[in-house]
Parts: sequence; structure tokens; C-alpha cells
Amino acid sequence: AVTLLKLMGFEEVKTGKTSGSRVRFRNELLDKEFKMHKPHPGKILKQYQLNDIKILLQDCNLIN
Repeated sequence: AVTLLKLMGFEEVKTGKTSGSRVRFRNELLDKEFKMHKPHPGKILKQYQLNDIKILLQDCNLIN
């Protein structure tokens, strides 16, 4: 997810020590922000996370 979002112009925003597994991404050009939890203990995203990323990219007109 991190690699895909970075390729689409999003940058990871550091949220501080107490954020736990939460991560925030921001695209300044599109004025869009996306928040999610990093998967743990593994690195496999849940289906709802993939759907959320897909909807975000569609809303930004980055994919069809």
C-alpha cells in the first residue's frame, strides 16, 4: 500500500509516537488525505483496506 500510494503522489505523514500502527498519507496537489492501519503482525492487507485504497484512487481520478 505504501509503495502504491507513493507512486500515486501521496507522501506518508509522520503522526508521532502514540499513533501505533496508524499511518496517514497526504497528496498536496490533490488536497487529499488517507488514513489506515498498517497490517500486523504480517504485511498482508485486509480486503476492506484494498477497497478503501481503490475508492481513494478512483475519487482522485488516478485510476478508472
